Amino acid sequence: MTTTLESTTSPSTASPMDPMAWLNQLGVRSWHLYLAGLGSVGASFVSWLISRGKSDHRDQSDRWGLFVGEWAPTFFAMGVGLKQHEMESRAQRPRA
Repeated sequence: MTTTLESTTSPSTASPMDPMAWLNQLGVRSWHLYLAGLGSVGASFVSWLISRGKSDHRDQSDRWGLFVGEWAPTFFAMGVGLKQHEMESRAQRPRA
């Protein structure tokens, strides 16, 4: 099955609960979400480094690092969805 740009939902016919259109209207761009994903990878690494230096035997710090690390795929997936919305919006604009 091949998907063409014409078969996707255009921004004008998007449902009122389209989160990508909502984020776009707020001024969020795909590269913002990509940077947030990279930042969460860095925050996870820093949290892991900090937890290695602690002498207590609680796994709380390691769990925090894993929790923050789970944000990265979410931000990257949202970035891809928003990039697709941006490309569809650009394709729908009339050319001058």
